[in-house]
Amino acid sequence: MKRFFSLLLAGTFLFAVACNSGQKKAEKKETAEKKECCKEKSEECREMNALSDKEKEKGWVLLFNGENSEGWRGVNKTEFPANWIIADGVMHCKGSGQGEAGAEDGGDILYDKMFTNFHLKLDWKISEGGNSGIFYLGQEKEDWPIWKTAPEMQILDNENHIDAEMGIDGNRQAGSLYDLIPAKPQNANPAGEWNTAEVICFKGTVVHKQNGKTILEYHLWTDDWKAMVADSKFPELNEDWANVAKQGYISLQDHGDDVWFRNIKIREL
Repeated sequence: MKRFFSLLLAGTFLFAVACNSGQKKAEKKETAEKKECCKEKSEECREMNALSDKEKEKGWVLLFNGENSEGWRGVNKTEFPANWIIADGVMHCKGSGQGEAGAEDGGDILYDKMFTNFHLKLDWKISEGGNSGIFYLGQEKEDWPIWKTAPEMQILDNENHIDAEMGIDGNRQAGSLYDLIPAKPQNANPAGEWNTAEVICFKGTVVHKQNGKTILEYHLWTDDWKAMVADSKFPELNEDWANVAKQGYISLQDHGDDVWFRNIKIREL
């Protein structure tokens, strides 16, 4: 009997040691996976609406703190529109279902500082069949929408919005310089999923990046730029549209559809 209990005790001990060893191996594996995840800067590891020490050293600043609308206001307004809400670390434009007609207290918003040479980065998510945009170097003119003065990086549900099939060669799809230059490769995630957009503007050279890939590049104020704009719809909206300002606002569009933004940051170059 004593021998039986000794064997039972020894077996229990060995089982506990094996379990403990297995648990430690699992914990080490999980830690290694987390380190690799953070190394790749995946969504699970990133702290939302925050800057890393490395980003701070390089001069990045947050344009959205994830808690309130500090720094933002409506275009040609002094206040922040009520149709834009801040919740769960995200800036959300509520869809009105009326397209560009927008909500009663909606409209495009802007960050209340002008930028010249910069690297802008943000995350966006669009609703099914949704449309929005990121304007840069925009100007405020009384009774004018900001799109009459600013280039636009398109935000779109490519699968369900009719704009995806309009324009030329996909130049109204997500990431494109709206109605002028298509995003290639077209790598936008579908409606309901987050995308990362970047706009780099330096002495007239402009680059759009989407989900880590460079998708287009162009050069403001050149003969090629002026010829491209002259052959577009924009001169009908503003005959001086090609003369984009050298300094302007960052603006987010209310196109009447639900759209979400987070991690809005900028580095002046």
